[in-house]
Amino acid sequence: MIKNIVKNEFEGWKKREVLWLLTACIVITGLSIYWKDSVMGIISATTGVACVVCTGKGKLSAYLFGLVNAILYAIIAFKAKLYGETMLNAIYYVPMQFVGFYIWYKNMNSATHEVNKIHMKNRNRIIWLLVLILGTFIYGLILKKLGDAMPFIDSFTTVSSVIAMIISVKMYSEQWWIWIAVDVFSVYMWLNNFLGGSENMATLLMWIIYLGNAIIMCAHWEKEIINKKK
Repeated sequence: MIKNIVKNEFEGWKKREVLWLLTACIVITGLSIYWKDSVMGIISATTGVACVVCTGKGKLSAYLFGLVNAILYAIIAFKAKLYGETMLNAIYYVPMQFVGFYIWYKNMNSATHEVNKIHMKNRNRIIWLLVLILGTFIYGLILKKLGDAMPFIDSFTTVSSVIAMIISVKMYSEQWWIWIAVDVFSVYMWLNNFLGGSENMATLLMWIIYLGNAIIMCAHWEKEIINKKK
C-alpha cells in the first residue's frame, strides 16, 4: 500500500507543474532566510506551499505537507494573537488532514493517479454561501470579545477556510473560488502584521503564493471538469 502510494505521487506530473512547485518552495525559502524569519516560519511556509500545490494536483501528499503546516502555523498565529487562525489550524485542520487523506485515497483515479474532480449543485452553493455569511458574523463577534487583532477579517478567513476544507475533501472544484477569497484577505491580514513589526515574512509570502496557486488551480480544475463533460 505505502509503496504504491509513494509511486503514484511521482506519476502524472508535467514539467511546468514540477517547475512551479520547486520555484515556489525555493523562492519562499530564500526570501524568508533573507528577511531572517524563524526556522519554524520557514518550514511552515514551505510545507504550506507544497500542500496547496499538491492539493491542486490532486495528490495524497498534500495532506502530509498539510499536517506539518497546520501544526506550525497554529503556533505562529497564536503568537501573533490571531486566535481564529490558531483554533482553525490546531482544532480543525490537523484532524482534517487524516480525514482528507482517507477520503481521497478511496477516490483516486486509477488512470491519472489523481483525485477525481467534480462540481457541486447550485442549491448547495447557495447553502454554503449563507453559512459563510452567518458564520463570519457570529464568529467575528466572539473573536472581538477575545481581543483578536482583526476579528472580522480573521473570522472570515477562518470560516471560509473551514468550508473550503470540507468542499476540498469532497473533491469539489468550488473550493478554489473560496480559497482565492481567503488568500486575498489573509495576505492583507499578514501584511498588516508584518508592517506592525513582526518577523512573519515567510507567512506573508506563503499566503501570496497561496493566492497565485489558487488562481492557477481554479483554472486547472474547471478546465478538467469541463473537458470531462464534453
